[in-house]
Amino acid sequence: MKIVSIIPARYESLRFPGKLMKPLGGKTVILRTYQNVVATGLFDQVIVATDNDLIFKEISENGGKVTMTENDHRCGSDRIAEVVAKMEADVVINVQGDEPFVNKVSLKNLIDVFYNDPQKEIALASLMTPLHKSEEVQNPSVVKVIVDLNNYALYFSRSPIPCDRDNDKLSSYFKHVGVYAFRKQALIEFSEQEVTPLESAEKIECIRYLEHGKKIKMVVTENLNFEIDTPRDLERAQKYFNQLSSK
Repeated sequence: MKIVSIIPARYESLRFPGKLMKPLGGKTVILRTYQNVVATGLFDQVIVATDNDLIFKEISENGGKVTMTENDHRCGSDRIAEVVAKMEADVVINVQGDEPFVNKVSLKNLIDVFYNDPQKEIALASLMTPLHKSEEVQNPSVVKVIVDLNNYALYFSRSPIPCDRDNDKLSSYFKHVGVYAFRKQALIEFSEQEVTPLESAEKIECIRYLEHGKKIKMVVTENLNFEIDTPRDLERAQKYFNQLSSK
């Protein structure tokens, strides 16, 4: 199989404009993300897909592979689909540009899902990590996922799921980590479909797969992930980087 990683990199952000060009450990967030993905050695190609000249220049001037895309995409998956439609690829890994500490083991486990699926029943695989703090469970910015007994996604929500009705604290909560692995054809089909009702309500793009009856395999990771959505997230990421550097 040919495995590629595409990193969608949109400059504008409602909560944190220009976050991908902010410094993190002496490099911009997007450059650190790109270089960390390349360093895993798991991919035949790693490409940043952007609609912004600053990001294009940042990657290209540092020896990276980057391509310009249209600027009217509804979501990151649509941006990736534009790029991979012109490429030879079997599986496409979407690493968000604001995920600078994505873990090699987690990425390999995602890729292995497709090697272990000879019947090609799985359209999409993604990561989830346990939630241990009540404030994260209640936070609508943290996307939660519930799965069946075989770790196939049943639903994603910004609400606390499952509902702990009896408050017995026996429920397990998982955060959806925004790293996706697609079969190429499933991704192309996704980009050609209209936004679905539940996807629109939750503002979670992968729900579209569920509403079309696709299987999403979830892979548990215990590795710490940082999505940099706010200036506070960037401060936390910098502290984590400093801890890694001091070891």
